[in-house]
Amino acid sequence: MAIFHSGLVAPLDKNNVDTDQIIPKQFLTSTSRDGFDKALFYDWRYLDNGEVNPDFILNEQKYQGASILLTRDNFGCGSSREHAPWALKQYGFTVILAQSFADIFFNNCMNNQMLAIALPAATLDVLFDVAASHEQVNAQIDLENQVIRSEQFADIHFEIRADIKQRLLSGLDFIGVTETMNQDIDAFEANLASQRAWQ
Repeated sequence: MAIFHSGLVAPLDKNNVDTDQIIPKQFLTSTSRDGFDKALFYDWRYLDNGEVNPDFILNEQKYQGASILLTRDNFGCGSSREHAPWALKQYGFTVILAQSFADIFFNNCMNNQMLAIALPAATLDVLFDVAASHEQVNAQIDLENQVIRSEQFADIHFEIRADIKQRLLSGLDFIGVTETMNQDIDAFEANLASQRAWQ
């Protein structure tokens, strides 16, 4: 069994979580890709006085160290900021389970080696029920066989495009995939130069 990731599931029972909620705009001025974990869900994680919000689900002690985010429909909507997946990944999330994702956010996740899995609403309902009835839920993501496994719920099969699956399994982003074709690109350019020497 090829395991892409194993981890603790954290339930965020919200629809239409946009990128400004994932990482508010005031944190986008940094020229570094580091440190965005502190800003993740900032307006929900902290009160106006800067203290930790005890009512926000991810601040509960039992979800500390969670790496699988369970949420609802249209996750990552809004602006196309790549800082959103950076913040999620730096916080510790590797897998996101939702009913659907905004297209640009989805692609940004995959390009940052994060697996965004779209599941039917009924399946998400089951997972939220399991999370509510257990102190903690742990799961394994078998990407090769496209199955989510856990001792606390029945196996869940999911769909994923073959090219995305291969990129995640090989650890390549879009640029990395292109670089695997460097030899072919060089050969093409050399052949083109020999045929069009006047250019």
